Amino acid sequence: MKVALVARSVFPLHGYGGLERHVYDLARALADRDVEVTLITRPPLRDREWSATAVHPLVRAEFVPYHTFPFAGRRGTTVFDRSTAYPIFGLRAGRRALELVQRGRADLVHGLGASVLGYARARASERAPLVLNPQGLEEFGATDASRARLKRAAYLPLRRAVLACAAAADVVIATDRTLEPVVRRHLNIPADRVRTIPNALDLAGIDALTDPAFIRDLHRRAEIANGEIVLFSAGRLEENKGFHVLLQALAAARDHGGLEHRSWRWICAGDGPYRPRLETIARELSLLDRVRFLGRVTDAEMHAWHELSTLFVHPTLYEGSSLVTLEAMAHRRAVVASSAGGLPDKVRPGVNGWLVPPGDAGALAAAISGAVSDEARLERFGPAGREIVEQEFSWRAAGDATVALYRELLGR
Repeated sequence: MKVALVARSVFPLHGYGGLERHVYDLARALADRDVEVTLITRPPLRDREWSATAVHPLVRAEFVPYHTFPFAGRRGTTVFDRSTAYPIFGLRAGRRALELVQRGRADLVHGLGASVLGYARARASERAPLVLNPQGLEEFGATDASRARLKRAAYLPLRRAVLACAAAADVVIATDRTLEPVVRRHLNIPADRVRTIPNALDLAGIDALTDPAFIRDLHRRAEIANGEIVLFSAGRLEENKGFHVLLQALAAARDHGGLEHRSWRWICAGDGPYRPRLETIARELSLLDRVRFLGRVTDAEMHAWHELSTLFVHPTLYEGSSLVTLEAMAHRRAVVASSAGGLPDKVRPGVNGWLVPPGDAGALAAAISGAVSDEARLERFGPAGREIVEQEFSWRAAGDATVALYRELLGR
């Protein structure tokens, strides 16, 4: 099979995020299954470059310009950019996919989000199947109530682009069972056109990147005391990730909960535009001596902090699939998370973690306090999380399911 895989970003050419990592892992999983993959994406960032082994030796790449408009902020990260430059990129990238189909270099097109808009518009005259994975669908639901109307209005062009892609798709992929109704409702598609194939992890790759020597060195450099509670979070520092809610919860747990009179710290990996505000909140809550914002970190450091942590905390207000939570589970860490998006498919109360309502600082403080005070459950929940990932969220299963879907659509 020959597949055109179309996405706005991919690791390592455009940073390390949920979308970028998913496209990277998907391309590799397909290539490992003898699928000829042509990756259509934007050119690498200035400090990155494409090589034959950047993703996989058998994955080819074609680059389509992505022009950010003046004052749009960082490429691909702001609402304005995503509603202007992104749909235009989708027109161009989708047309490139159409060219591959017409030249016999692609039997099927697999698009992420609005990246296949140009191909979707040509579906009336082109029979090669289209598979769409809309990912998080943030453009269909603002997460800040005070700005919900403004944000929803700003996202209108992107919503229209994604809706056009969904209308033309043969199958739309939901990344979690709990997201199936959300996908059907927002994209206005019938249930028989929705398939659930989860975003997954390369467990062998994660295990290979977990370096015991590096972990010991980081433990020494970070001066982690015996018995100290290390709470770990990872994600882009934006308001919808809920880290401001977590800071409020930590202050409550420090003063009246399970962190009172105990040695603890919160480590947060990732960067983004909300970092100054988070640092201000931490200062106002007298938490600066307990909180450390790492910024962007290497793979080795990310995996080392998972290993050094007591508990992973993901307080997001809005979420798609959450690969960072799966990574914590792969490292056998119990999880406290909000019940947003696809997280209930992964974090199962009484099995591998605790779920709280999004934005509820009191419930989050209570969950963290209960977790760190129950070492027996922490020890039991960690291995249970790893087992869930191995059985349901590994690329062994997700790769096979994706290829099976392709074969079904192609009648092979």
